[in-house]
Amino acid sequence: MSRSLTPALYGAVLLALVGVPMVWSLWGAAVAGTDTAGWVRLSQDPQFWPSLGMSVGTALTATTLALAASAWIVSRSFGQTVWPRWAQRLPSLLAVPHAAFAIGFVALLAPSGWVLRALSPWATGLQSPPAWASTQDPWGVGLVAVLVLKEIPFLLWTAMAYLQQPDVARRLQAELRLAHTMGYAPHRAWWCVVWPQLMPRLALPVLAVWAYGLTVVDMALVAGPTSPPTLAVLAWQWLQDAAPETQAQGAAAAWALAGCVALGAALLWWGARLSVWKRLWTAGVPAYHAQPTPTRTGAWQLHVLTAVYAVVLLALAIGSVSGYWPFPSLWPHSLSTAAWASVLGSASTLGTTVALALVSAGTALVWAVLWLEFAPPAWHQRAQPLLFMPLVLPAVLWVLGLHRLALAWDWDAQASGLWLAHSLASLPYVVLALAGPYAGFDARLGQLSATLGRSRWAYLSQVKWPLLKATLASAFAIGFAVSVAQYLPTLYVGAGRFSTVSTEAVNLAAGGQRSLTAAYAGLQWVLPVALFTVAHWLGRARTFRTNAMANPAQ
Repeated sequence: MSRSLTPALYGAVLLALVGVPMVWSLWGAAVAGTDTAGWVRLSQDPQFWPSLGMSVGTALTATTLALAASAWIVSRSFGQTVWPRWAQRLPSLLAVPHAAFAIGFVALLAPSGWVLRALSPWATGLQSPPAWASTQDPWGVGLVAVLVLKEIPFLLWTAMAYLQQPDVARRLQAELRLAHTMGYAPHRAWWCVVWPQLMPRLALPVLAVWAYGLTVVDMALVAGPTSPPTLAVLAWQWLQDAAPETQAQGAAAAWALAGCVALGAALLWWGARLSVWKRLWTAGVPAYHAQPTPTRTGAWQLHVLTAVYAVVLLALAIGSVSGYWPFPSLWPHSLSTAAWASVLGSASTLGTTVALALVSAGTALVWAVLWLEFAPPAWHQRAQPLLFMPLVLPAVLWVLGLHRLALAWDWDAQASGLWLAHSLASLPYVVLALAGPYAGFDARLGQLSATLGRSRWAYLSQVKWPLLKATLASAFAIGFAVSVAQYLPTLYVGAGRFSTVSTEAVNLAAGGQRSLTAAYAGLQWVLPVALFTVAHWLGRARTFRTNAMANPAQ
């Protein structure tokens, strides 16, 4: 009896450690949204409806384009030789913080950015930056472009987490071969066989993309429209106001965004239940082919996506060392390392960022491993709405609840409050990174270890975790990257007493200090990439000595 209760006890304790702050935060946000005066002020504000329309339009467009592009890429790369290269390249693209990518993207497409410099004056006739907006445009096109480019790697990564499971890959490949023998064209076979099985697994990631695009603040501040801004930006501005009635209006706006997220979730569920997505994606695709059709791989898509990220990184690198740089010169007239000297001289900012990210990622990794190892397997599916709450709740609503929690626990403006906020933000990504490999791990190894009389701890420490070390290291690096990118929790829960690389980069982006902004954004990028490099080194394949293999007792 005690053995049967042990997994339930472990699961209950682990779930309580995460569930209590999650539910408390949600309850605090719910209480903040019950002020009817705030809803009245919100409905009467002339900015509300235009901002809401802008938020819904940009998020819907970005989510649709990112999902379509990701599905199209997977359909042309799954099972091909380029597939392993996608799997290797995606973590480095995921490591790029959203705000840093947005700053680099703006450096490319701004009126004084590289694209217009390269075309001026020979193609455009411009001798000075034009007055029209190319990134913070009134239609939100710049924000949509940044969101799409950032969310494609995330959706591809979550799709690969399912498709790379050995049993799933073998089964789907066999089903595709059977469809080909029945006369289906390769692309039609993929949309009819693989997509209906993949889309339900992508429902939560797509919902997360929709929620993020609808409620993002830092990227909207950098690349989003300003007249009107998105509703998330307005809600954030109202929540920072000293007047309680304005704060109540901000809480109401956050809950309005939450309602839009819920509406999107309902539409996703309806579409999946009625197989609407399958009919949409297969419409117009030829069903049969008279002769074998050449297989097209996703190699060039990989190169294009990587090139975009590389150009954005190059724009940040050059911008961080630029001195005097008049328009339309393509290259700065002078180079200076003053910005990097200022950034690296901010020891407290850099130290806070690294220490907070290491501790938060470590906390999330330890909890996720214990949860997947010791909690009852059926609990994971049921607990997903709770575990992934930070992914689907509006960011402003989430930090509002976290702030209420920090006030109640006396963790406001404390390092402990920041640790809790960053750990809860990193946890869903770490769990997503580990869930697939854990589900696909060969359980027969554990049975073999038990028959040899080895303890559970010996099996985990000597067999399972060493075999999963690449996954564990990658999950830790992902948690580190998520923590580095946190903007709203750092400002709101930290009450402005803690500065990190992300807060400095976003705050400077509103000013005119181009080189300093690029340096902070570059450092925000370099830190996760450095962790992913270390994770790749730690997760490399092990080599065994021949004599050790011959004598297992050594």
